Amino acid sequence: MLAAAESLLRLRPGLILRCAPGAAREATRWPVAPIWPRHLPRCSSGGVPSESRPQSPAGKVHRVPAEHKPSQFDKKILLWTGRFKAMEDIPPRIPPEMIDAARNKARVKACYIMIGLTIIACFAVIASAKRAVERHESLTSWNLAKKAKWREEAALAAQAKAK
Repeated sequence: MLAAAESLLRLRPGLILRCAPGAAREATRWPVAPIWPRHLPRCSSGGVPSESRPQSPAGKVHRVPAEHKPSQFDKKILLWTGRFKAMEDIPPRIPPEMIDAARNKARVKACYIMIGLTIIACFAVIASAKRAVERHESLTSWNLAKKAKWREEAALAAQAKAK
């Protein structure tokens, strides 16, 4: 594709490869000013800031500490998800990624529990409906009996009012 038409290929920030039609595999290279903003850190695929660029003037990178003090609820979630074996094993500060992962795992477990309880409730309703059919009970017969009772009460109230 590159040999068919003249094109530019960006290899990495600051280096461009130019291929001309009919040119050999050795292409012309020239440095280009990087387009990455200077105030934002560049990261490699591993998420670690690259060492190729100079850091801040003092040689230090200022980061927000990735530590979080877990609450009692967070500690219970960390125990329930199996991250730690006992409450005493949980350190006073843990990374927020660990809490997020534990919360997500707890959400999934809670969803599975709710799915299981819903299936159990469905079977319980089916069993109770089968027992009601054996007793010849239905919603229609309950409704008719209730309305007959109301009519009877209304008639008694009308008789008492007429006296």
